[in-house]
Amino acid sequence: MGDARELLAGLSITMAKTQGKSSMVRAAVASFGFIYIHPMADGNARISRFLVNDFLRRDGAVPAPFILPISATIANDSRERVGYDRALEAFSKPFMQRFGDRYDFNTEVECEDGVRTNFSFDAYAEAMPVWRYPDLTHQMEYVGHVVRRTIQDEMTNEATYLRDLERARLAVKNRLEGPDADIDAIIRSLQQNAWQLSGALKKRFFQLDDARLAKLIIELTSADLHLN
Repeated sequence: MGDARELLAGLSITMAKTQGKSSMVRAAVASFGFIYIHPMADGNARISRFLVNDFLRRDGAVPAPFILPISATIANDSRERVGYDRALEAFSKPFMQRFGDRYDFNTEVECEDGVRTNFSFDAYAEAMPVWRYPDLTHQMEYVGHVVRRTIQDEMTNEATYLRDLERARLAVKNRLEGPDADIDAIIRSLQQNAWQLSGALKKRFFQLDDARLAKLIIELTSADLHLN
């Protein structure tokens, strides 16, 4: 834990000293610097992706209140998931090869923070310069790529979906009165059930017992959301 605190402090100093420099580089350094320190028992990847948005917002590269859904870009495309793994391995794979004879999995022990692990590594002192001064060129290029893909594709798709959702909502409200929350619940249920009317939905909205009305609403929503 002492080494992790020292490395996190070093990362914080780096970010403070690089204010005014390239926002994309800073975002990549913060994100991958954090994940390679790996200070948390769980959630390191989520925090590292949050840091991309955090520093782009801090630097004014992304104006409030917007955030970039980079996690969606990675999760929704198998090629991007592979790219993310490769970005991680660009540092970790040669690192583990260099110190391949210095780690092992044996008796489980409890760490200072209460986490139990059977991983042991006896070259922290020798490896410390690698953690302190990593070459993050590949990772910076990857962050730039994901940000570009997110803006060009993911956010465009999301904007299109929100536009179509609004059209579907208005179409339903022209036939069925109710607050937006109820109309959205109907649309969401139809989407999740392959455009079929569930028993639970009919029970919640008795108006949908009218087969003609139900059929019309299904046709309207599926057409507006391009999901026939």
